[in-house]
Amino acid sequence: MTESWRGKVGRLSDEELAAFMAEPVIARLACLDGEGWPYVVPCWQEWDGEAFWVIPRQRSAWARYLATEPRCAITVDEEGAQRKVVARCLARLVERPNTGGAWVAIAERMSVRYLGENGPKYLEPTLDQPRWLFRLEPKSMQTWQGQDWASRYKS
Repeated sequence: MTESWRGKVGRLSDEELAAFMAEPVIARLACLDGEGWPYVVPCWQEWDGEAFWVIPRQRSAWARYLATEPRCAITVDEEGAQRKVVARCLARLVERPNTGGAWVAIAERMSVRYLGENGPKYLEPTLDQPRWLFRLEPKSMQTWQGQDWASRYKS
Protein backbone atom coordinates (compact mmCIF):
# COMPACT_ATOMS: atom_id res chain seq x y z
CA MET A 1 0.00 0.00 0.00
CA THR A 2 1.37 3.37 -0.99
CA GLU A 3 1.09 6.16 1.53
CA SER A 4 0.82 9.14 -0.81
CA TRP A 5 0.33 11.56 2.08
CA ARG A 6 4.01 11.08 2.93
CA GLY A 7 5.08 12.65 -0.37
CA LYS A 8 8.45 11.88 -1.87
CA VAL A 9 10.73 10.89 1.01
CA GLY A 10 14.48 11.34 1.12
CA ARG A 11 17.19 13.72 0.04
CA LEU A 12 16.54 16.43 -2.49
CA SER A 13 18.16 15.86 -5.87
CA ASP A 14 20.29 18.69 -7.26
CA GLU A 15 17.35 19.75 -9.43
CA GLU A 16 14.89 19.62 -6.53
CA LEU A 17 17.31 21.59 -4.34
CA ALA A 18 17.72 24.29 -7.00
CA ALA A 19 13.93 24.54 -7.47
CA PHE A 20 13.27 24.72 -3.72
CA MET A 21 15.96 27.33 -3.11
CA ALA A 22 14.52 29.46 -5.91
CA GLU A 23 11.23 29.77 -3.98
CA PRO A 24 10.57 32.68 -1.58
CA VAL A 25 11.23 30.73 1.61
CA ILE A 26 12.71 32.72 4.48
CA ALA A 27 15.97 31.29 5.83
CA ARG A 28 17.17 31.27 9.42
CA LEU A 29 20.80 32.15 9.86
CA ALA A 30 22.60 31.23 13.08
CA CYS A 31 25.87 32.83 14.10
CA LEU A 32 27.73 33.51 17.33
CA ASP A 33 27.43 36.89 19.04
CA GLY A 34 30.30 38.73 20.67
CA GLU A 35 29.91 36.68 23.86
CA GLY A 36 29.76 33.34 22.07
CA TRP A 37 25.99 32.92 22.35
CA PRO A 38 23.90 31.66 19.42
CA TYR A 39 22.18 34.46 17.51
CA VAL A 40 19.49 33.44 15.01
CA VAL A 41 17.92 35.78 12.50
CA PRO A 42 15.41 35.26 9.69
CA CYS A 43 16.72 36.53 6.38
CA TRP A 44 16.45 36.44 2.63
CA GLN A 45 19.01 34.26 0.89
CA GLU A 46 20.10 33.39 -2.62
CA TRP A 47 21.53 29.97 -3.45
CA ASP A 48 23.89 29.92 -6.45
CA GLY A 49 24.33 26.15 -6.57
CA GLU A 50 27.46 26.26 -4.42
CA ALA A 51 26.88 28.84 -1.68
CA PHE A 52 24.28 31.05 -0.03
CA TRP A 53 24.37 34.84 -0.41
CA VAL A 54 23.02 37.12 2.32
CA ILE A 55 22.88 40.91 2.41
CA PRO A 56 22.64 42.42 5.90
CA ARG A 57 21.92 46.09 6.42
CA GLN A 58 24.86 48.21 7.59
CA ARG A 59 23.75 48.25 11.24
CA SER A 60 22.73 44.59 11.45
CA ALA A 61 24.27 42.99 14.51
CA TRP A 62 24.56 39.67 12.71
CA ALA A 63 26.73 41.19 9.99
CA ARG A 64 29.29 42.25 12.59
CA TYR A 65 29.08 38.82 14.18
CA LEU A 66 29.74 37.08 10.84
CA ALA A 67 32.62 39.45 10.08
CA THR A 68 34.21 38.57 13.44
CA GLU A 69 33.41 34.85 13.60
CA PRO A 70 32.67 33.21 10.21
CA ARG A 71 31.30 29.92 11.57
CA CYS A 72 27.55 29.90 11.02
CA ALA A 73 24.61 27.74 9.98
CA ILE A 74 21.61 28.32 7.77
CA THR A 75 18.31 26.49 7.48
CA VAL A 76 15.61 26.81 4.85
CA ASP A 77 12.47 24.80 5.46
CA GLU A 78 8.76 24.68 4.76
CA GLU A 79 5.51 23.18 5.91
CA GLY A 80 3.60 20.79 3.68
CA ALA A 81 6.11 18.73 1.69
CA GLN A 82 8.53 19.42 4.55
CA ARG A 83 11.48 20.16 2.31
CA LYS A 84 14.42 21.34 4.35
CA VAL A 85 18.03 22.34 3.93
CA VAL A 86 20.46 22.55 6.86
CA ALA A 87 24.01 23.71 6.25
CA ARG A 88 27.04 24.49 8.39
CA CYS A 89 28.94 27.25 6.65
CA LEU A 90 31.86 29.61 6.75
CA ALA A 91 30.86 33.18 6.01
CA ARG A 92 33.16 34.92 3.56
CA LEU A 93 32.94 38.71 3.72
CA VAL A 94 32.71 39.88 0.11
CA GLU A 95 31.81 43.54 0.71
CA ARG A 96 31.81 45.80 3.72
CA PRO A 97 28.86 48.23 3.92
CA ASN A 98 28.59 50.22 0.71
CA THR A 99 26.09 51.51 -1.82
CA GLY A 100 26.19 50.39 -5.42
CA GLY A 101 28.27 47.27 -4.82
CA ALA A 102 27.88 43.75 -6.13
CA TRP A 103 25.14 43.23 -3.54
CA VAL A 104 22.70 45.34 -5.60
CA ALA A 105 22.14 42.81 -8.39
CA ILE A 106 21.63 40.02 -5.84
CA ALA A 107 19.23 42.19 -3.82
CA GLU A 108 17.26 42.99 -6.97
CA ARG A 109 16.78 39.29 -7.71
CA MET A 110 15.88 38.58 -4.07
CA SER A 111 13.34 41.41 -3.95
CA VAL A 112 11.48 40.02 -6.95
CA ARG A 113 11.66 36.45 -5.67
CA TYR A 114 10.42 37.32 -2.17
CA LEU A 115 7.99 40.13 -2.97
CA GLY A 116 7.01 39.52 -6.59
CA GLU A 117 6.30 42.50 -8.79
CA ASN A 118 6.42 44.81 -5.75
CA GLY A 119 10.00 43.85 -4.98
CA PRO A 120 11.56 46.80 -6.82
CA LYS A 121 9.13 49.20 -5.09
CA TYR A 122 10.51 47.94 -1.77
CA LEU A 123 14.18 47.89 -2.74
CA GLU A 124 14.71 50.96 -4.92
CA PRO A 125 13.98 53.61 -2.26
CA THR A 126 16.62 52.00 -0.01
CA LEU A 127 19.47 51.59 -2.51
CA ASP A 128 21.23 54.55 -0.88
CA GLN A 129 21.44 52.58 2.40
CA PRO A 130 24.77 50.70 2.78
CA ARG A 131 24.71 46.94 2.98
CA TRP A 132 27.18 44.13 3.58
CA LEU A 133 27.57 41.13 1.26
CA PHE A 134 28.47 37.67 2.57
CA ARG A 135 28.91 34.38 0.78
CA LEU A 136 28.09 31.45 3.08
CA GLU A 137 30.15 28.50 1.90
CA PRO A 138 28.73 25.16 3.09
CA LYS A 139 31.14 22.82 4.85
CA SER A 140 28.35 20.29 5.31
CA MET A 141 24.79 20.29 4.03
CA GLN A 142 21.81 18.01 4.52
CA THR A 143 18.54 18.05 2.62
CA TRP A 144 15.31 16.19 3.24
CA GLN A 145 11.73 15.98 2.04
CA GLY A 146 8.62 14.04 2.88
CA GLN A 147 6.93 12.66 5.95
CA ASP A 148 9.22 9.96 7.29
CA TRP A 149 12.30 9.45 9.42
CA ALA A 150 15.74 9.11 7.91
CA SER A 151 16.96 5.51 8.22
CA ARG A 152 19.69 6.50 10.71
CA TYR A 153 16.97 7.33 13.29
CA LYS A 154 15.19 3.99 13.01
CA SER A 155 16.01 1.01 15.26
